[in-house]
Amino acid sequence: MDCRVYRKGVMLLFVAIAWQQTGQAQENWRDSLTAINKQIAESAWSTDLRLRKANANLQLKQWQYAIDEYNLVLQKEPHNPAALFYRAYANTHLRRFELSRNDLNDLLAIAPAHFEARLSLAVVLQQLGRKQDALDNLNQLIQQHADSAVAYAARANLERQMKQDEVALYDWQKAEELAPKDPTYVVSHVDLLLVLERRKEARRVLDAAVKRGIPRGLLTEWYEKTNR
Repeated sequence: MDCRVYRKGVMLLFVAIAWQQTGQAQENWRDSLTAINKQIAESAWSTDLRLRKANANLQLKQWQYAIDEYNLVLQKEPHNPAALFYRAYANTHLRRFELSRNDLNDLLAIAPAHFEARLSLAVVLQQLGRKQDALDNLNQLIQQHADSAVAYAARANLERQMKQDEVALYDWQKAEELAPKDPTYVVSHVDLLLVLERRKEARRVLDAAVKRGIPRGLLTEWYEKTNR
């Protein structure tokens, strides 16, 4: 398992959290979209239908079409949380990060404890080069969701970028405690220890992970690195 893949994944965490893949084939989504368009043409205004159409557009990666639908919903319901969140998601795909930030801020004004919105905002702020603002959002996220391994991992990733290695180590440890069977957090923690040339400590982290039930085979690469 390559830790670099994980670090890239954290930067795109918004995408992963915002959209749960259903496994439905694109052809099926096109069929669904055709059926929904027919319902829209034959019905009075329906927020549900518009959101379903936007959902299909997102699945088909038709980002602007989805945004157009969310615009219509928000004209009628300016505080619709789903429309705000997923419009931000679509704009992120189009690298319109300022627009994404605006929608996420509006959503958080309505729902300050919205986990996905605050985490997504932190990622968007990183894309805008505003790392300290992103860190402030992650600090608030952890205050609100102190039991979230994802929140600690996201903050650790950012702290590492900001060269705050000691606090990043603490956050990797917290992520491991909260998700003890997830090897992703282990290898990220070990990777940082190796960068800091703390090989014995890295070995102890790996041994502890194996004792918790993580298969040693998943960590072979990292055991080898501690011996170099």
